[in-house]
Amino acid sequence: MKNSVALAAMALALTAPGAVMAKSKSAGPSTSEQLSAAQQQIDALKAQLDALQARMDQQAQIQAQAADTAQAAAAKADQAMAKADAASAEVAKPAKIPDAVKWAADTKISGRMYFNISTVTAENAAGANVQKDGGFQIKRFYVGIDHKFNKVFSGNITIDVDNVIKSASLSTTSSGGNLTGASLSTSPVGQGLYIKKAYLEAKLDPAFIVRAGSTDMPWIPYVEGLYGYRHIEKTIADLNSFGTSADWGVHVMGSFADGLVSYQVSAIDGGGYRNPQFTKTVDLEGRISLKYKGFNVGIGGYTGKLGKDVQGATTFHTANRFNAALAYKGELSEIPFTIGGEYFYAKNWNRVTSVTEDSSDGYSLFASVQPVKQWSVFGRYDWVKPSKDLAPLQKDQYFNVGIQYSPAKIVDLALVYKRDKGDGGVKTGNLGTGQATRDEIGLYGQFRF
Repeated sequence: MKNSVALAAMALALTAPGAVMAKSKSAGPSTSEQLSAAQQQIDALKAQLDALQARMDQQAQIQAQAADTAQAAAAKADQAMAKADAASAEVAKPAKIPDAVKWAADTKISGRMYFNISTVTAENAAGANVQKDGGFQIKRFYVGIDHKFNKVFSGNITIDVDNVIKSASLSTTSSGGNLTGASLSTSPVGQGLYIKKAYLEAKLDPAFIVRAGSTDMPWIPYVEGLYGYRHIEKTIADLNSFGTSADWGVHVMGSFADGLVSYQVSAIDGGGYRNPQFTKTVDLEGRISLKYKGFNVGIGGYTGKLGKDVQGATTFHTANRFNAALAYKGELSEIPFTIGGEYFYAKNWNRVTSVTEDSSDGYSLFASVQPVKQWSVFGRYDWVKPSKDLAPLQKDQYFNVGIQYSPAKIVDLALVYKRDKGDGGVKTGNLGTGQATRDEIGLYGQFRF
C-alpha cells in the first residue's frame, strides 16, 4: 500500500511541471490556476487512496475476525471431542447399580400351594359309616425368600402354612337305655404358621455345600423329586410318620461328576422343623444317590433319639431307619413316563421312650405317563406294617389313581381317587380312629411362583 502511494505522488510531481510549462507556452491559464488544478487532482487521488486504504483495512479486520472465529470454533470442536471421548469411556464402564436395586436383584421370592376339594366316606371294621363329609382345604402353602450375599454365601427362609386339625367329641343322653339326644362339639380350626426353612448356606464347592439351620432332609425331599406328585400325597415315609422333610441342624451336601453322584448328611436335633429344641444327643440322617441316563438309585438311613432325649427324659432305644429307592424317568416313543418304588425298614421308631421293642417296614410303587401335552395319568400303591412285632396283624394298604391337567408350567389340576384299607385296628396314613376303610374323590391341585 505504501509503495502505491509513493508511485502516485511521483507521477503527480513529474506531470505537474510539464503541464504548467505546456500551458505557459500556449499562453493558457496562469500559473496559479495550474497549481490549483494540480492540487485538486492530488486531493482526488489522495481521497481515492484513503478509500482504498480503508477498504483494505476493513478487509484485513474481517479476515482477522474470521481467523479468530475459526480458532474459537476449532477450540469448541476440540472440547466437544474431548467430552464425547469422556462420555464414550463412561458408557464403556459397567454401570454402577444402586445398592437397593442390587439387593433386590440378588433376592428371589417363591411360593407354592397345595389344595383340594373332596368328598370323604369312611367305615369301621363292622361296615358302619363313621365319616361322610367333604369340603375345600389348603393342604400346604409355602412362601420362601432366598438371598444371595455373594458367590459363596446365601440364605433362605421358608414359611409353612398348614391346617390346625380340629377335634370333635360327641355327647349323648339316654333314658331307659334309649338314646334321647346327642350334641357334637368341636374345637376351633384354622391354619398354623411354621418356619420350615431358615438357613445360611456356604457353597464352597459343588461337591461341598454347608447349611446351618433348618433345611430339607436328605431322604424325603429326594423321593418327592422322583415321585413328582407331592401335591396329591406325601411319600410313604412322610405319610406314615417315619421321617420328616426338614429339621434343624448342620447339613452337608454336594454332587460329583456333573451330577452323576450326589449325597447329603444332616446332623439334627431330631424333633422336626416344627419342634426345635435342645437335646442331649445328635441324630444323623444321610443319603447317597446315583443318576445316570434317566435311572435314579438312592439309599439312605437314619439313627437317633428323634428329639426325645431332652433333659429329664428317659430313653430306652435308638430309632433306626433304612431306605432305598429306584426310579426311571424317560420317554417311550417320545411319550414321557416315570416308574419307580421306595422301601423302608425301621427299628424302634415309635419305641424310643418305651421299654419294649418293635419294627416296621413298607414299600411304595408309583408310575405316571404323559400321553399328550399338558395331560398325564398317574397311580400309586403303598403297603405298610407299622408294628411287626407288637401288632403283627396290623397292616395298611393305600392306593391312588388320577388324571392331571397342567394348563401352565406352574399350575396342576388333578381328578383323584384315593382308598385306604387298614387291618387289625391300624391307625396310620390317612386312616382316623375307628376307620377300617376310607374312600376319597376330589379335585387336587397346586400352583407355584
